[in-house]
Amino acid sequence: MAHQPDTEPFSGVSPASTEIGVVGAGLVGTRVAALLAARGLRPRIVPHIHATELLDCSTVVMAQGGRHAALAGTFLSHGVNVVSCADGMADVLALVDLQERAVANRAVLVPGSGTMPGLSGLLVAHAARAFDVVDEAHLAVHGTGGPACARSHHEALAGSSIGWHDGEWLQRPAGSGRELCWFPDPVGPRDCYRFGTAEPVLLQRVAPSLRRITARVSATRRDRLTARLPMMSPPHAEGGVGGLRVELRGSRQGRRHVEVVGIADRLATVAGAVAAEAALAIHSGGVGPGVRVLGEADDAGNGLPNADLLDAVLSHGISLHRYVGN
Repeated sequence: MAHQPDTEPFSGVSPASTEIGVVGAGLVGTRVAALLAARGLRPRIVPHIHATELLDCSTVVMAQGGRHAALAGTFLSHGVNVVSCADGMADVLALVDLQERAVANRAVLVPGSGTMPGLSGLLVAHAARAFDVVDEAHLAVHGTGGPACARSHHEALAGSSIGWHDGEWLQRPAGSGRELCWFPDPVGPRDCYRFGTAEPVLLQRVAPSLRRITARVSATRRDRLTARLPMMSPPHAEGGVGGLRVELRGSRQGRRHVEVVGIADRLATVAGAVAAEAALAIHSGGVGPGVRVLGEADDAGNGLPNADLLDAVLSHGISLHRYVGN
């Protein structure tokens, strides 16, 4: 069942406002720039080697491959807001550690602004409204947004993964823990495995009541066997339709309750929409300085407008599906 936006999407800001910059001219970066241009802005898009040309922007979307934390720290030191599409575990955790620098320079940093992490946090916050208490979150992703994303997922199947279990962080080998996960059509069922992602850390901020958090990625036997080797063949310019699956468990009216929502779309399209809307939200003002995680609540009213952000992302033709069963 497709979700219809509850409110009108953001109208954007005046073209006369300070510019938004985009680092990276790949699939995600060009889609971010196109979406911002459609809102009447004139984003400046540059390759990674020319990123410092954007230090005069008010907000920068980092959509290039590789590590983001060091460059993000430079932008923050100059008071530039940052939206990062990085999804590597070490890099996202390093971005979260930039809280003090962001606050000191009155800048906003939104880490993990892609599909997972990114849209996943918005969906957890959205689905959690169906519960009195939500205590488990189990997420899975299928597909990649482009070559850099494919390389990141390849590396994430090697090494270690983290999960949250009854108040403790558990470390498990990446590529273990096979689970058959059902994504919305046309993706369907896929074998999914633990992988190196910072998603559990971010989701703990989104829903502090969670006692168990797991995150998995789809993979073939060949993916798992070759994860510690260089990629055997160059990644595709853009993969086919990917998917995101969010399963929440908890209680409602004294009974156990389960909600499963998901999307099936090209992941570069999804990541571009999430990053562009996050950039517009902080560029428009009203978001307090510091690290702001998509989906995280803020009782002081200085956080991201998560419900509006989800509606805005879905307004780009991305359909939200909800599993309905007995």
